[in-house]
Amino acid sequence: MIEPDAGKPRIRTRAPSRKRAPGRPAGKRRDADAGLRPQLLDAAVACFVRKGIAATTLREIAREAHVTPALLNYYFGDKAQLQAALVEERLMPVLALLREPLQQAGDDVAANIAGFVAGVGRIAIAHPWLPPLWVREVLCEGGALRNVLLERVGPAIPQLLAQRFAAAQARGEINQDLDPRLLMVSLVGLTLFPVAGAPIWRKLFEADDLDFETLRRHTLALLDRGVGIG
Repeated sequence: MIEPDAGKPRIRTRAPSRKRAPGRPAGKRRDADAGLRPQLLDAAVACFVRKGIAATTLREIAREAHVTPALLNYYFGDKAQLQAALVEERLMPVLALLREPLQQAGDDVAANIAGFVAGVGRIAIAHPWLPPLWVREVLCEGGALRNVLLERVGPAIPQLLAQRFAAAQARGEINQDLDPRLLMVSLVGLTLFPVAGAPIWRKLFEADDLDFETLRRHTLALLDRGVGIG
């Protein structure tokens, strides 16, 4: 039997083409983001530490990263969005590392103090930009990151430790003359400040041999036994 359409040429139809969305193809964009975005954030951090967030322009960050301002704008938009990315992708993940040993310490006062001191040291070694940026943008008046401390970091670390110190004091485990809140302040003063000021005191005392491990032992000894007077 002969098919009815046998011998007739078949006409192949082409599927309607999809119009590509503007910009880079999604796969290539994701690949590029994975490589270039962290480099741009590194450049922003370097500029912010050196000059401060308020005084740094997007053009200066682009120059630091060896890219055009247009490319920086492509990845982050304006400066406010870049600062938000810095907080979410750099600052908060690093500070989360400081909270981990505190969660494990529970109500043990010595473990909380040791965990905080050692945690600051690990962070300072792995992320040396944090202490100077923290001093400039959180502690100094008008710092661009102060609200991050007050609204997000404060409840997670300083307030948590102060509450644990207060509970330990009520159990008779801490000197009654101490203020639990100021004990937290003292911990910051004995860890973060010396690390941020390391270039100064190392030059002042010709102390290149003093690393953070030495600072950690000194801090814990000072908190545990004081200076031995009286």
